[in-house]
Amino acid sequence: MVLNLPSAITQVIPIEDESQIGQARRAAQKLAEKLGFDENDAGRVALIATELASNLLKHAGRGALHLQGLGQPGRNGIELLAIDRGPGFDLHDCLADGFSTGGTQGIGLGAVERQSDLFDVYADANGAVLLARIYPRGSSGRDVRFGVSQHALHNLPACGDAWHLSVDGPRISALVIDGLGHGEDAEEAAHAGTQTFALTPFADPVLLIDEMHHAMAGTRGGAVAVAQFDGGSGTLRFAGIGNIGATLIAPDKSRGLASHPGIVGGQFRKTQTFDYPDASGQLLILFSDGLQSRWNLRDYPGLINRHPAVIAAVLHRDFCRGRDDVTVLVVALETAHG
Repeated sequence: MVLNLPSAITQVIPIEDESQIGQARRAAQKLAEKLGFDENDAGRVALIATELASNLLKHAGRGALHLQGLGQPGRNGIELLAIDRGPGFDLHDCLADGFSTGGTQGIGLGAVERQSDLFDVYADANGAVLLARIYPRGSSGRDVRFGVSQHALHNLPACGDAWHLSVDGPRISALVIDGLGHGEDAEEAAHAGTQTFALTPFADPVLLIDEMHHAMAGTRGGAVAVAQFDGGSGTLRFAGIGNIGATLIAPDKSRGLASHPGIVGGQFRKTQTFDYPDASGQLLILFSDGLQSRWNLRDYPGLINRHPAVIAAVLHRDFCRGRDDVTVLVVALETAHG
């Protein structure tokens, strides 16, 4: 069965005073109920949101809680990310049971880790990012090792960026689109492209871009990047039109993936697929031009080993331009036995 993860804007809740802890708790519980979590599981989500938000105030003074649904057939999940630029904290102390962050039940981040189905953290002198993913008890399926941070300019309701991720056993197909400009017209262009991509995500990338080109005709058009990974052969195939950034990162090197100039839905001269063998075990990062391109994971010791959702959050925190919609999609490329 093909697993499709459609585009979703990250909900951002600023945490700057104690009243916003309650706001975070209510928003998280509301999303859990919307996604079909029962009372116990929704309460678990609310408890984790409360502790993460309180931890931000205690240790950083301020920060933000990022909230996102992980819609999967038969397995809806919720992702919570606590993000700050604070002075850092003693992770060993915070993970100890009974270590209260103040204003909470004092359950400690260690208990939050056990309540979560997936927990990860990265902390350095620039601040910290804590990740918790929660799925309803008894749900089946594996957690997909990807992360995305997507935000509309000035938190507008319409976002001109879009992404889509399809997983079929060891195969992964990823898409990022940046509709020209921002707002509703850009969103219309990006939506037309993602709808077409979702119909046949594992078709040849050149054919996919051609089909999206026809679907996006009459809209503003946009920049498009398609990346397909085969966990059996370890090969990554990539095709792009426009300025979607694409990077393949291994522990000892990184390389940019080549796109051709043009506008999908408008005009471009050619599309070409590039093959990258031996991509297994590497990270694929696709990002729109709302993110600065001059970043290097080597400047963040150990970050490459963290969950892709943590990596996406750190890059957005430190390199968002703040003058356009922004999307950062990070996917761990694993072998068929990974």
